[in-house]
Amino acid sequence: MPAAVVAAAGWVLRILPRRLSDAIGVDAGHFSPAEVPPPPVVPSAPVRLYIAPVNFAGQGYEWARAAERVDGVGAIDMQYTIKGSFGFPTDNLVPVNVFLHSREWQRRQFQTVSAGFSHVVIEAERSIFGGLYHGNVEREVAALRDAGVAVAMLSHGSDLRLPSRHRTIDRWSPFHEQSWELVPVLEAQARRNFALLRRIGAPVFVSTPDLLLDYPEASWLPLALDPSAWKTANEPLRRSVPVVVHAPSSAVVKGTHLIDSALRRMDAKGRISYHRIEGVPATEIPALYRDADIVLEQFRIGTYSRAAVEGMAAGRIVVAHVHDQVREHVVSATGRQLPVVQATPDTLEQVLADILCRRDYYRSIARDGVEFVAEVHDGRASAAALRPFLLTANRASTRGSTQP
Repeated sequence: MPAAVVAAAGWVLRILPRRLSDAIGVDAGHFSPAEVPPPPVVPSAPVRLYIAPVNFAGQGYEWARAAERVDGVGAIDMQYTIKGSFGFPTDNLVPVNVFLHSREWQRRQFQTVSAGFSHVVIEAERSIFGGLYHGNVEREVAALRDAGVAVAMLSHGSDLRLPSRHRTIDRWSPFHEQSWELVPVLEAQARRNFALLRRIGAPVFVSTPDLLLDYPEASWLPLALDPSAWKTANEPLRRSVPVVVHAPSSAVVKGTHLIDSALRRMDAKGRISYHRIEGVPATEIPALYRDADIVLEQFRIGTYSRAAVEGMAAGRIVVAHVHDQVREHVVSATGRQLPVVQATPDTLEQVLADILCRRDYYRSIARDGVEFVAEVHDGRASAAALRPFLLTANRASTRGSTQP
């Protein structure tokens, strides 16, 4: 294989999540001119924020809306995508082959962002201009700073979570799985991204409190959603056989195989009605959660993610394995206890049995969850976390050779 092709393959793999690069292949450069979207419309506000390029769980879009709660801020998010994605809303949707291979799009996008936006948040340490700088995030940051743009970095999870560290603190860690071929890949990725963040020296945000163990200097940027989209008047646990739902985005990470047999056993006995949900578009999840009684989140990582926030917003009883460090940080940062019921794979059946026996008590926890989301995850806390960055101009301009 020619050296140029090998080099191109390397940077494609660096800037894309593994599932995307596997799906399209590193040499799949086919797109039509009609697929090339126009550049984003630059907000007219004094502070103009651009968040890119992954929008995992729709959070780039939600954080953009949260940022607009800050006076004088307008925000746009951008996401590259392939067909079959979950369909979260986004402001600037770009087909992945356009993102990777359209030099016209890359140059036009860079010109629009560097000339029009005052602040940029780069998600998951990934390139935001495709191949313009050959996937080199440091060069992108330098070019943006040269243009007077302030830059911050944002970690979503597996891009920064160090498997070797996580294994030492949790017996349920998915990184104990010797047969999981991604463990060494994720270890190398986390170490590489940690070093990248150190070199760039920009403010760092993390989407969940557990990641503060991987990057202590970071700031927690709470997940955000619109609580009204999840609201329901139906209280949980009013039917004799409660509906229990589990919607794993990654079964090995969420611990699905560790809990499935116990759940199916309880279902067979008629104690619960168990529904495992996979491949469902984001637009259908609110109705599924509102119709459930109990939402099972994850049982291996020790944090709470978008699914837990959604379950709480819907007034459901959310059960997950959450580390004490996460719970303590939530209390410290918000003054509120995290109303997620604690369970591990070996205690889940017992915890569910207790929920069935003490329904009034757990309904009160569900009500606490609605209040918790309304206060911590409706975008206001996210806006407060972003405010110091948004109100600080770029003072780290690095003049040099940064032209693509």
